[in-house]
Amino acid sequence: MTIARTFRVPNISCAHCVRTIERELGELHGVTSVRADQAKQLVTVEWQESQITWEEIRALLHAINYPPEIE
Repeated sequence: MTIARTFRVPNISCAHCVRTIERELGELHGVTSVRADQAKQLVTVEWQESQITWEEIRALLHAINYPPEIE
């Protein structure tokens, strides 16, 4: 089952931030799509529930210093 979640990341401030988030999350096994929007400070991630959890995605965002506003 594919899950999608959109959440705010308040410290997206530049194109580099967008590229970093998209690259790092996109490399996770089970993540099928990542879109980061600098202007709105939003990230949308789609993933396969059987391959990765929200907790793993959230942990990576914290590790790369882009913590999501929702937990």
